[in-house]
Amino acid sequence: MSIMRTRAGAGKRRLIAGIAVAAAVWLLAGCSSSDGELSGADASYDSGGGYAEADAVAEESAAEGGDGAAPQQAESDRALIVTGSMFMTVDDPITAANDAAAIVRGAGGRIDARSETTPSEYDGGAAWMTLRIPSDNLEPVVEDLRALGTVDEFSTQSTDVTREVTDLEAEISTLEASTARIEALLLEAEDIEDIITLENELDRRQAELEGLQARERGLDDQVSMSTIELSLTTEPIVEVDDSPGSFLDGLAEGWDAMLAFLSGALVVAGVLLPWAALAGIVGLVVWLVVRASRRGRARAKASEEPRPATASADNT
Repeated sequence: MSIMRTRAGAGKRRLIAGIAVAAAVWLLAGCSSSDGELSGADASYDSGGGYAEADAVAEESAAEGGDGAAPQQAESDRALIVTGSMFMTVDDPITAANDAAAIVRGAGGRIDARSETTPSEYDGGAAWMTLRIPSDNLEPVVEDLRALGTVDEFSTQSTDVTREVTDLEAEISTLEASTARIEALLLEAEDIEDIITLENELDRRQAELEGLQARERGLDDQVSMSTIELSLTTEPIVEVDDSPGSFLDGLAEGWDAMLAFLSGALVVAGVLLPWAALAGIVGLVVWLVVRASRRGRARAKASEEPRPATASADNT
């Protein structure tokens, strides 16, 4: 019985509150449309319609307000996502990448990705970068990047997300108002079933609101910061095949090789000739010294040998 009296009392309070809010809406009809929408939504709930019906009224009013404001939107207020790519040939890709990073950061941007390759026998290395440039400074930054080398290709494309941004803002605004309204109703609720239902619905809507706000932040980042993919490479190293292709080409190459050999041999002979002359002189001196030494030894040996005795028979 106490529960029935409590529910009956709550119903009476809701009815009285609904009548009061409806009167306030009628008296304040000249106020802003947003205040009128919230009051109407609250009245729908308090008069027995429930929070689902109140949200439907709020969403319908927000949608009508958004459609009415769209034609009056200025061209400068359009939300554009700009992306592009730039391919450049530079002398030193690593140095050019450092300069490009300094240019972008100096303009208030950032580097989301960067990769490099070292020079090889076929090329002088390369660098790839993902540049995030403030949309308002895109053109001057691109002009500064052009000074780093030769631009082989540059292209940009834009996507208009104005309607998506506007709809997302309207959804967030409606969901915020609905969440705040459920929080207020939760403070006034007395029945345990109503409290549980409102808490579950509040959790669901808060999670949905956080998701929408995350999408809004992502869109805002894409709109405010343009994305440019920058590629920095060097001129390829070309190997020329100069092998002879015919008999005459081979003959000419052989003749040139022979002349080159003879020329080289003459250079070597010219370099070695003074040394050869010096070696000849030294060899001649050594030979003369050795010869004189041999003759001296031969004479000394001959003088030391005894003379042969004469036969005594001859004297007889």
